[in-house]
Order: sequence, then C-alpha cells, then structure tokens
Amino acid sequence: MVVCIAEKPSVAREIAQILGANSQKKGYLEGNGYQVTWTFGHLCELKEPHEYTPMWKSWSLGQLPMIPPRFGIKLKEDKHIKEQFQIIESLIQNADEIVNCGDAGQEGELIQRWVMQKAGTKCPVKRLWVNSLTEEAIKEGFQTLKDQSAYQGLYEAGLMRAIGDWLLGMNATRLYTQKYASGKRQVLSVGRVQTPTLALVVARQREIDNFVPRQSWMLSTLYRNTKFHAIVRDEEAEAEDAANVAAAAEKGKKQKPKGKIYKTLECATEDEGKTLIENIKEKPFTILSIEKKKGTEAPPRLYDLTGLQVDCNKKLGLSAEQTLSIIQSLYEKKVTTYPRVDTTFLPDDVYAKCPQTMNGLYQTTFAGVAPYAALIRPLGGGAPLRKSKKVFDNSKVTDHHAIIPTGVIPQGLTELEQKVFDLVARAFIAAFYDDCKFETTTIMGEVKDNNNAGILFRTTGKVIIEEGWKVVFPNKSSRGETPNPTPQAETEAKETDNTLPIFEEGESGPHTPSLSEKWTTPPKPYTDATLLRAMETAGKTVEDETLRDALKENGIGRPSTRAAIIETLIRRNYIKRERSSLRPTPTGFELIDLIHEDVLKSAELTGRWEKKLRQIERHEYDAKTFLDELKQMVSNIVIAVLKEKKTSL
Repeated sequence: MVVCIAEKPSVAREIAQILGANSQKKGYLEGNGYQVTWTFGHLCELKEPHEYTPMWKSWSLGQLPMIPPRFGIKLKEDKHIKEQFQIIESLIQNADEIVNCGDAGQEGELIQRWVMQKAGTKCPVKRLWVNSLTEEAIKEGFQTLKDQSAYQGLYEAGLMRAIGDWLLGMNATRLYTQKYASGKRQVLSVGRVQTPTLALVVARQREIDNFVPRQSWMLSTLYRNTKFHAIVRDEEAEAEDAANVAAAAEKGKKQKPKGKIYKTLECATEDEGKTLIENIKEKPFTILSIEKKKGTEAPPRLYDLTGLQVDCNKKLGLSAEQTLSIIQSLYEKKVTTYPRVDTTFLPDDVYAKCPQTMNGLYQTTFAGVAPYAALIRPLGGGAPLRKSKKVFDNSKVTDHHAIIPTGVIPQGLTELEQKVFDLVARAFIAAFYDDCKFETTTIMGEVKDNNNAGILFRTTGKVIIEEGWKVVFPNKSSRGETPNPTPQAETEAKETDNTLPIFEEGESGPHTPSLSEKWTTPPKPYTDATLLRAMETAGKTVEDETLRDALKENGIGRPSTRAAIIETLIRRNYIKRERSSLRPTPTGFELIDLIHEDVLKSAELTGRWEKKLRQIERHEYDAKTFLDELKQMVSNIVIAVLKEKKTSL
C-alpha cells in the first residue's frame, strides 16, 4: 500500500480523487492501492527547554545559554492533532511506500519530515512536487516522483531555520526578560527575524520624529502656456559619475559618462527668489535646445508573493497576512499556482502551456462579464505568444516559478478573491504584450539676467506612441501604483506626461516668472507594502527590480513568513496599525533601546544568516557549520548582555 500524506484535508481530497482513493475512512481515504491522509500544518514542534532538562523549567540567568546537545521534536498538545497523528502513524507502519505530498516548499518539507520521523518511518519515501493543484499538474507530479533524498537540502535548511529560531528566541527572550523586566510580569520577546523587523520600524519612526523641515523657494516661468523650471548644474552628481566611470575603467569595463547633470534651482530665502525674478522678468525667454528620445517600457514583472502583497496593500488596502490567506485560497481552488515564491520568472517548459492558460482566462466571467476576452483576442490569430527573456528564464527559477493563473476557470470566488485573481491574471496577460513605446521631449530654455548671466530652465513632456501592455490595466495605470496619489505626485505625473506645443530652437519671447514655496517632507511611516520590501532587501531602499533581485538572497524572513512576523509584532504590542501605517509602540521603542547587540536587531546581519540558509538548501553551505555558528553566536550574546550595566526598562 502506498501512503500519501498531504498538508491539509482539502488537498488530500483533491489528490485522492485523482488517484482513485474514494473510500472514506477515519482520517484518510483509500482505494486503488493508495491511502491518502493529511496533517493540519505542523503536528510536531521542537521540544520546550524543560523537556531537555528540568533545570531549564524556571527562568534563570544562571542557566543561560540553553543549548541542547541534540534537538528533539514532540507532538503539539492538541487532542485532534494527537488523534490524527495516531492514524498517520498506523498507516506508515504498514506502508510499502510513502509519498510526501506536503506543500512544495521549505516549511512544507519540514512539516512532513517531522511527522514521518516521529512515526518511525522505515519504508522508501518519494516526494510529490507540484506548482499547482490542477488535475494535470498532480498527475504529472505522480509520474515524476523523486526520492526524498533529492530534497535533503530543503529539509536541512528548514530544520536549521527552526533550530535557529529556537536558540535565539528562547535564549534572548529569557535573557532580556530576566535582565531588564524581572518582577514586572512582562516578557520581552526577542526573535531572529521579528527583532530586526521591529528595529526597521523604530528607526523609521525616529527619522520622522527627529525630522526638521527645510524651507526653500523654487523658480519657474510660464512661456507659451508651458511651465519651465529653473535648473543648475549638479557638480556633486557629475563628480560621482566621473568617479564611477573611472572605477569601471580600472576594472576593464566601459561605462559611458552621463555628461551634464542638472538639478532643480532652489533659493534659500524668498528675497533671493524675488531678486532673481526682478532680474529676469523683463528679459526674453529663449529656447536653447529641443531633445527628443524614443523609449520603451517593458511589461511589469509577474508576481512573486512579496510583490503581490505589496500591490494588494497599495491597491486593495489588504494586509500582507490577508493577501497570503487569499492567494492560498485561490491556489487551493486550483485557479492560481503555488503562492509562497520569491521569483518573478517562469521556466521555459511553462511556455507551451501558456495558450491553454490564456484560453481559460478568455472564458472566465465574473457576474456575466468576460473581463479578459477583449485583452486576449489581440494575442490570438494563430501567431505564437511573445516569449521574452524577462519572463522566461530557467536560470532565475529553482523549485517554483512566479504566481500565474492555471487556466482553470474560476468558480465561486469571493469579491476579494476576484480582485486578487484579477491582479494575477492581468499581470500574466500583460507579459505577452509588446513593450509600451513613448517619446520624451526635453526642452531647455534660458533667460539672461541683468548681469548677462544665463539662468537655465527645463521642461519635459512624454507622449505614448504605442500603449502596448498598458491597455491591459484599467485607467491605463501601471501595476502597483497608489490608487489615491498625493497632490504633489499627481502634479508631477501631469507635468511629465503632458503634451508640449511645438517649439523651435532660437525662438524667444515674453514669459512670466514665479516662485513656489517648498518644504522638505519627513520619510513616510512604513506600511505593510513598504515594510515587506524592506524585509526583502534587508532594509535597503531599492526601486530597480533587477537590483532588488540581487538583494533577495540577503532578505530577512521567507516570503511565506514575513506577513506572520508583522502580525506577531502587532499581537505582542511592539508595533501598531494606524490606518495603513505601521508605527512602533512605547514598548517597541524600549525593547530596541535595550538591545545593544547588533546581530539581534540589524536587518543586514540577519540577512546574511538568511543567505546561508538558502545556501544550505542548495548544498552550498554545511548545515553543521551553520549550527555551530548559531551556538557560538548565542553564547556570545549571553556573555555580552550579562556584562551590561543594568538599566530600568
């Protein structure tokens, strides 16, 4: 008998139906030579400190660090879990072969391995690895089962993550609680990922609280109903560019210099601005140059989990946890692929299945309306779908690919599920459209002042020549834009996208200069979207998607766990939600101020540990070495904190 173990009852039923195991038993389904059972997520967990030695039951500084010679697992204290485990254990004892059908990821691997380990598995174990729960994907998965040894790196990485969380969490929480909150009945929870995340939120709030606004005045002028802004040469930026070019040359690389770089002219005082106006208001405005550049904008990337959570927060106001719950539900309803992914690419072998997926979207209707039919129709006509290296790249895909629709026609989705599905569907459709083509016109003008010195002005206009993929998105907006932009952002967008009148070099005429007051603004508090991005890049602010990809290796947490980390910090009263903003509480401030060990609160340092976990997964780093480093780090932290002079919380 082959025993299949899924991670959820609903997934087990899907697998059982495909395998022909249709006879319902208590805790499993049976038939056609298969028994299909399930867990409820984690049935097992690492033992508590007192289960290694009674001395660790009471919280005492003298017992730290707690480092078990060997880590053990136990069943969770839950009646239903114990009942289900007994069923699984009985099936395993009589099995000829086991198929691990857990979620195809690090956590799913750990969940199932622990259960099989606890049940004393002795027979061969195979692994089902699928990117979606469609009938086709599951059948294909069972035809290509691999021995579980092929996923040993995945298991070791998950195990080291769990042990690392235990070692750091158990020891640091007791250490700081006993040292600084003893007798206050207050637990100071410290975690390997949660504390660096809290530190990011605290640091941002301190920037906001300590921000001193700076006032300046911007000079602009109106010429032929077109607004031009005064500019000056940016000597610092030009020097930096020259240094970068020289550094590239030393490495034998050619880097083209940017040439002249300009920045907005800012007047420190209003009087300074008014003096400029007096000097130029009667002088003619002259067009110096007209530069037109054609450009293209590629379709937005497909979604990884973090990208989807970011957009759902911006567009739909959903928290990271809500988005994860919804996309998990869409996965279980077979309409989207596996969600806990950190890549935005597809492997080449998915390309052949894309027409079938597109056909499913073509037939999709919500409330009697087919939202995608008109968008897919231009992609048909017998021509092959566009295949871009920015979408299909085997080198950017490991175990899972980007989140895309499966081609199964959605049925019975909730309103929010429809909206999240719509984001995924439109991103997929847009990936096969041509680039958006546009032309940017930059016009430079000049006014000579009373001293015959020229003041430069510039305006920019952008004209869409071919919309390309932009037709896929409602209101011609790009993916991920804020639905309610600030007045300043709206004005900047209009000025960039406006259509300019026809100018000629050398023409001149009267103009109307003016001053506008400007205040520097503080950084914005984190939202779910921006905090997720900060966790992904270990606190670095990166807009460029290619650069962000390079930093993902050092991100803190996993895509599947970051939402839970945010919610844990809220639940423990370290941060709070104020509308869409995430802000630290007084307790959160106090905890970060107490922690002087950088390794506990630095996103960058924690990110290096995360990178090692990913390397363990790929057999590029030794798990035992990682564990030894963890133990040494925890010992060093305990010694350092015990030496600190005690201060009140």
